[in-house]
Amino acid sequence: MSVKRILTTASLALGGIIALIAILTTWYTVDESEQAVVITFGKAEEPILDSGLHFKLPWPMQKVEILSKETFSLRFGYKQSEDGEIDSYDNETKMITGDENIVLTDLVVQWKITDPGKYLFNSEAPQEILHDATSASIRSIIGSSMIDEALTSGKADIEAQTRDLLATLIEKYDIGISILGVKLQDVELPNAEVRSAFTAVTDARETKNTKTNEAKKYQNQRESEAIGEIAAIKSRAEGQRTARIQQATGEVAVFNKLYAEYRNNQEITRQRLVIETLESVLPNAQIYIMNDSGETVKYLPLQQPTQVPPVTTEQGGGK
Repeated sequence: MSVKRILTTASLALGGIIALIAILTTWYTVDESEQAVVITFGKAEEPILDSGLHFKLPWPMQKVEILSKETFSLRFGYKQSEDGEIDSYDNETKMITGDENIVLTDLVVQWKITDPGKYLFNSEAPQEILHDATSASIRSIIGSSMIDEALTSGKADIEAQTRDLLATLIEKYDIGISILGVKLQDVELPNAEVRSAFTAVTDARETKNTKTNEAKKYQNQRESEAIGEIAAIKSRAEGQRTARIQQATGEVAVFNKLYAEYRNNQEITRQRLVIETLESVLPNAQIYIMNDSGETVKYLPLQQPTQVPPVTTEQGGGK
């Protein structure tokens, strides 16, 4: 076989391989749960979010990286195997609170890829950066919190503060990731003895709060009763005040009428007032009006006539 024929055959074979590569690398598909970014000579183009069949220039001029749109979970402090078993990493989760107590804290971070180009090219290991940022955020928040807050009612605030701080760090790093949420899985003391002691303290504090609430309830009840009694006393006093005012007003009106009569007939009115006063002061006394000579005046019927009992006669025959 001649050299020319060998070169021709090799050229055809190489051309076929190149054509096959071109055919196989000029199209790609994107699923609904995926997003793609086309890379042209090492430069990332705008991300492709539409699902379906897409075309591009053959490799090596262009290549495509397909990433998921789904929400990912970063487990900090533990790892769950496929059979459901959980492996804890106490050295990673051991933290110091603001009042110098040691707690073990693990959590889950929900995140997703929002910029495929930055995710691929702005860092070599974006998930490791996310893990380190999560560790820095939770340690910072736990370090400024009291142990009571971390173990009891302050967990929601710790979650919110950790999420905000972590989101700020990730935005600063600009690695194409967005933080969707942070969920504390568990915050506990490092050993059983300390946990038992803290539980006893917590129970005592809850008992104290219960007693305090009961005392406040009793105080509020008594205050409400006292306020009701005060209102009732004020209402009765107001009623008595109104009645006394009305009574005084009526007495003034009677006096004004008497005074008007007195001005018209002073002598008669004076005598009438004297008589009425005597009748009210001495209701059971017998009143006699004497003249200057000492004789009783007969023209006023001051006394009721004495009733004489009837005389009964006995009926019968006489002898």
